[in-house]
Amino acid sequence: MDITSLEQKAIDFAKRGDFGAEAKHVNEELAKLAPANQGAWTRLARCNIELGLLDDANVALETVLQLNPQNMIARSLLQESIRREVRLSPAGPAAKRTTRSSKTKKAGGPVAGAVRGGFGRAQFAALQQLAPSSALESLGPAVEALLMSINERPFAAKVVEARNRAGQSGSKLFRRNSFNAGGEGHLYAFHHGGRWEPQINLGFYSVSSWGRSAIRAGIGFNLMASGADRDGDSGQERIAAYYEAFQQMVSTEWRELLTDWMAGNAGFLQYADRQPAVDMLPKDAVEWLITNRNAVEQGWVFVGAWLFSDRPQDAETMDDPTKLVKWIEQTFNDLLPLWASAYRAAQ
Repeated sequence: MDITSLEQKAIDFAKRGDFGAEAKHVNEELAKLAPANQGAWTRLARCNIELGLLDDANVALETVLQLNPQNMIARSLLQESIRREVRLSPAGPAAKRTTRSSKTKKAGGPVAGAVRGGFGRAQFAALQQLAPSSALESLGPAVEALLMSINERPFAAKVVEARNRAGQSGSKLFRRNSFNAGGEGHLYAFHHGGRWEPQINLGFYSVSSWGRSAIRAGIGFNLMASGADRDGDSGQERIAAYYEAFQQMVSTEWRELLTDWMAGNAGFLQYADRQPAVDMLPKDAVEWLITNRNAVEQGWVFVGAWLFSDRPQDAETMDDPTKLVKWIEQTFNDLLPLWASAYRAAQ
């Protein structure tokens, strides 16, 4: 069948609201013959969503958005696909992801999509393509499930205990709804009460200009003043004091330890609104931390471990919730003594 006939047949299916297996086959054939046809890919994605093939739907929608980033129908469908993935996924962090080759649906049961807590290709695509508020709404349940899993790890109780000894409130490392949109392609979370403290910080990035997606875990200092924050002026002074204490820790007993840790754990700096400083050697990064005198002007300073989507082993860790939680736990276990030292020093 030629392209014109296939397209007419595909449109007829859509007009009837038929997005079943036959409509899927027609749109697949049309997309093969006319790979730049946005309508074919969009209808194919809709068919896959209705059939419960959410991974396939996400791939088709990524194709549409590569052809036309402003395609609002595709953006809306991607948001819907992610919502369904989260809603239909098993709740436990050890559950397995359904791949495109695993398309059998149990009678009366859902087809599993992205496991809650994992952050793979589909989640990063949504983070890149959706507006910050939409990305927050669609991906929030997956991020929150990850945070709740982290709350159960022993290091989390140690952070809470350290804060409680200092007179701070809180019984959990992360509260519910404690994740935020940091702008286009960026979600982040920090520990309860941590706005004006050295932050136990997680970040998720899918920024077009970076050319790669990433997850970070480590210690962050948010030195930006904000009229929306309680105790803005005194809070900024407080976090500046914490940062100076942190610099002192790093300049003495932690210099060699942090240098070696960064070298062995894909540790990188990030500051201001820049990408992680992957071209900076660990010893130079540590020296920068010690000598930096512009933290308030920069507004943000972070040091920690990173996973990057273009590294196969990192991508596997991102996509597997069990591996991702273990990676986060190991990172914070390693950095906890430094965090605790800086936290106590400025009390």
